[in-house]
Amino acid sequence: FLETTAYFCMKPKMGEKEVSPHSFFSIWHEFSSDFKDFWKKENKLILQERVKEAEEVCRQKKGKSLYNIRPKHDSGIVSKNSSN
Repeated sequence: FLETTAYFCMKPKMGEKEVSPHSFFSIWHEFSSDFKDFWKKENKLILQERVKEAEEVCRQKKGKSLYNIRPKHDSGIVSKNSSN
């Protein structure tokens, strides 16, 4: 624990000889909570961007027909009978 506090350059509060676990982990808890909140927001934004990109790709593919539709020709039995 002491090595970890030294690594993060934590200094004891006024009147204390050493950094207490409570003071260290209270700061660490705040940091990790904030980081988690920002992480969730950033992932939400990335997901929204990917959904927009996928919708755009879908719209572009719908614009291009994969098959051709030909007009119906009157060449069946019904058209021959109606022309008489």
